[in-house]
Amino acid sequence: MAGEELEQAFIGFGGVYGDRFYAFVSPEGPKRFPFFTAREKERMLRYYPIYRHPERMVQPPNLAEAEAGMTGVTPLYPEREEFMVDVRTPSGDLFAIDDPLLITSLCKGVREGRLLKLLCSHRSMTDCRPISLFSLQTARQLGEEVGMDLDKRRFRANLYLDLFSGAGFEESKFLDKRLRIGAKAVIAIVSQDSRCKMITLDPETAAANPEVMRTVARAHGGMAGIYGAVVVEGIIRPGDDILLQA
Repeated sequence: MAGEELEQAFIGFGGVYGDRFYAFVSPEGPKRFPFFTAREKERMLRYYPIYRHPERMVQPPNLAEAEAGMTGVTPLYPEREEFMVDVRTPSGDLFAIDDPLLITSLCKGVREGRLLKLLCSHRSMTDCRPISLFSLQTARQLGEEVGMDLDKRRFRANLYLDLFSGAGFEESKFLDKRLRIGAKAVIAIVSQDSRCKMITLDPETAAANPEVMRTVARAHGGMAGIYGAVVVEGIIRPGDDILLQA
């Protein structure tokens, strides 16, 4: 569904706090990737999830206490009622994430009889790795290669990096290195991001442009962006400095 820009985020070992805590899966889907996403229903990008208590989803409730010790301990995550989500549909209806009517809405226009099940987990249910990173320069370069402006959100990253280099795909040089972001958080870069149909979809309209994926496949081996794993948990904010570590 649609994402949102945050003024700050806690990145933990399981991913960004509050990100992808919910997912829909289909028993008819492939076992290796059973999630129901905009790959199957493009219009899903125009569904907007809203936390009922957004002020409680900024960071774990006992983060300060957890970090106060000599080595720090893993902070608590909230009970499910604390991170309950409502979803606004493109038609303006508002449903609780677990309302069967939401599933009915999602399945409309998809193959009749499709069954969906809601999953909930404190571990972010990401495609491959807890954190995805993408540079503004790469988005700009791909736009030039495709011949149109490309909204960075098309690439579905957790973190967008301004590398000030002017060149795209510079983030690929971070493989097997670590990035410290802000005062504390450290991310180990573990792989490049193998792209799929999602990058062909406009984040505002959900309209598809297959040329985006064709360009990435033809010119960049199907890769754009990088994946990371959290080594040190911490709060990050827009504008934080990024320090490259060996």
